[in-house]
Amino acid sequence: MLDASRVLAGPYLAMLLGDLGADVIKVEKPDGGDPTRAWGPPFVGTGKERVAAYFLSANRNKRSVVLDLKSRKGIAAFERLASQADILVENFLPWEWERLGVPGGEITKRFRRLVQCSVTGYGTKGDDSTKVAYDIVLQAETGLMGVTGHDEGEPIRVGVAVIDILTALYGLGATLAALRLRDLTKHGNRVEIAMVDAGTAFLSYAAQSWFASGEQPPRLGSRHPNLVPYQAYRARDDWLVVGAGSEDMWRRFCDAIGRPTLGRSAKFSSNEERVLNREALERVLTKIFAQHKVDYWLDRFREYRVPAGRVASVEKVARAAIERGGVTTARIGTGTVQPLLLAPFVIGGRRPGLSRPPPRLGEHTVEVLREAGLSLEEVRETVVRTPNTSKR
Repeated sequence: MLDASRVLAGPYLAMLLGDLGADVIKVEKPDGGDPTRAWGPPFVGTGKERVAAYFLSANRNKRSVVLDLKSRKGIAAFERLASQADILVENFLPWEWERLGVPGGEITKRFRRLVQCSVTGYGTKGDDSTKVAYDIVLQAETGLMGVTGHDEGEPIRVGVAVIDILTALYGLGATLAALRLRDLTKHGNRVEIAMVDAGTAFLSYAAQSWFASGEQPPRLGSRHPNLVPYQAYRARDDWLVVGAGSEDMWRRFCDAIGRPTLGRSAKFSSNEERVLNREALERVLTKIFAQHKVDYWLDRFREYRVPAGRVASVEKVARAAIERGGVTTARIGTGTVQPLLLAPFVIGGRRPGLSRPPPRLGEHTVEVLREAGLSLEEVRETVVRTPNTSKR
């Protein structure tokens, strides 16, 4: 399959396909390749092999091919690769498709068996289709920042590029479904996944609440608009996060904090009453949680089977992932050994492993073009040399 996408949503989608066993050929431009190669610090490696950690996070299990799609030879090589691929993941803009000689961007009309996944910011039609799309803007425009953070203060983005990742996950499911349909009908299809649609779909119950009430869900910090208690509380030494999602769990919650009568109070006897009387309940619980340290409360809630946890650092999460077998190591370039996260799913008792580390820019250009049937002379005419282009 071909990964002709850049930055995060498309590359992450293609990487997951690579985790599932696809031979992913990443097509990059000669001048620097995928922009995220330079999105640092932090960087891994030194000199010409230095690459941003950001790039490593979305490009395992791929081979890198450098093609100049502004040139006739580069376009011809791209078409040769597309004609032999099962899947193409791309995030080309309309004018880029025009340059490739495919107005409208539906390359499946030329290659009938190809499943094309077009990752866009705002769709493939209309005035917005030419707009530049970045995650922070889409977090704002899809309403996610409108329900995140506190009523007072600036709008808050989720700490990772969640719209990009969601787009990749929604797109992965649709692409696999289209591939299955191709296997049944012998005809490929075009999958379109717009970041604006992915972000809107992610609103889920927040959007449905607006449909039901016509009211904007408030920004509640860590609190939940529909469930109480379901938030972070300050214990004696640190923050504690706890959630009670049913009436039975609420009663166990009250037993765990040593206040069984609280669960029978008229003001708090049902979730509806607790939502309506949120502030009063919060004042009670804030005083109770301040009496003990987080470890004490975690032990209590574990005993009474109530979901609770501590706000973890990235270091703690990463170390836990290593213990669960969710991290491997890979040699980046010719030197640096670097831990890499693996895919989070397990199939048949096995977690997909690492077949290839994130590639150097153009590392596999000659290798891939020769596999595609280009002669040595054609390869010499096509290849744009970069410091990392393979000479094989």
